[in-house]
Amino acid sequence: MMSAHQASGPLARQAMAYVLAGGRGTRLMELTDVRAKPAVYFGGKLRIVDFALSNALNSGIRRMAVATQYKAHSLIRHLQRGWNFFRTERNESFDILPASQRVSEDQWYVGTADAVYQNIDIIESYDPKWIVLLAGDHIYTMDYEGMLQQHVNAGADVTVGCLEVPRAWASGFGVMHVDATDRILSFEEKPANPAPMPGKPEMSLASMGIYVFETKFLIEQLIRDAGNPESSRDFGKDIIPYLVQNGKAMAHPFDRSCVRSSAERAPYWRDVGTLDAYYDANIDLTDVVPDLDIYDRNWPIWTYGEMTAPAKFVHDLDGRRGSAISSIIAGGTIISGGSVRRSLISSNVHVHSFAALDGAVILPEVDIARGARLSRVIVDRGVKIPAGLVVGEDPELDAKRFRRTASGLCLITQRMIDRIGA
Repeated sequence: MMSAHQASGPLARQAMAYVLAGGRGTRLMELTDVRAKPAVYFGGKLRIVDFALSNALNSGIRRMAVATQYKAHSLIRHLQRGWNFFRTERNESFDILPASQRVSEDQWYVGTADAVYQNIDIIESYDPKWIVLLAGDHIYTMDYEGMLQQHVNAGADVTVGCLEVPRAWASGFGVMHVDATDRILSFEEKPANPAPMPGKPEMSLASMGIYVFETKFLIEQLIRDAGNPESSRDFGKDIIPYLVQNGKAMAHPFDRSCVRSSAERAPYWRDVGTLDAYYDANIDLTDVVPDLDIYDRNWPIWTYGEMTAPAKFVHDLDGRRGSAISSIIAGGTIISGGSVRRSLISSNVHVHSFAALDGAVILPEVDIARGARLSRVIVDRGVKIPAGLVVGEDPELDAKRFRRTASGLCLITQRMIDRIGA
């Protein structure tokens, strides 16, 4: 392999970012009924997939591809609107790769490895030196150049991004053991009983779903794996364990490449795969000093820049005062005589007089009618909250009407609202 000092310029300029964004996100319940998990809104104006793509862009990668599958229309539309600024004359490219039965007429993407295998010809047409494979459904900021440098300097066959997670969570990840040089000694995908880290019995070392390969080697492995009838065509279940046993697999700790602003205390990474985790990550952004700094202009999170009017607050009477405290309010929103506290309000939301929101995550285009009181809720896009609706005060009634988690959080969709009036 080429050593780092032999490469001309940053390694990222010779790499392609390949984002696996086909995920169903079943644990987000009705929030993913009409959209894939990577297309779910986050932080008032972003989508989850914007983090992986922005990390790649900020790292210096100028060739990207996004493989989509489950209910992809919302995601594809967002990518077309927000990520269409790459120019071929600058040796840049951006490809959206839906599961389109390119290999056979009865085969969609079977697993994560198959989602790359079916597009080998497209990858080869760009001839990138390295492939940085990314999961499209995590919230974090990371410079992939450091991971590429480690991969090349170590002469690795694959380098896997990893981070420490509590053992209680680890059964949802690939779990690994590494030696003192960061070589991966064992790898098990989603184990029922995750192995603890040496000296840290309550923690496990988990895969972030980020992999670096030399492109030629990756293609060889994908072809080999596709010829194995026993394979499930998955990186975590098949490709990575094979290379741990038969090649040189290295781990790259997240804290080495995590991008942090001066305001952030610790490396930030979230799999917002449950309603509670999604809610908490959004509400945490309203903290005075949040764990994730989305205001860091040195590492911007790119997205579709929707044209909206500024947010507006109107009425100033006792009990009817447009106000927001410890909250994030996106453009196009009108707080008209309602009160908002510790909430995240997305674009083009209308909060009418005498309505009160406390601990609410409101997605775009929502209309909250007079006198509604909502606490600890997620309201899906486009919902029309009827006048006087109260959520968050009667657990039994909430559970009958809405998707209520064990912690008391309620997800509200238009279909649920329509059932109330039926």
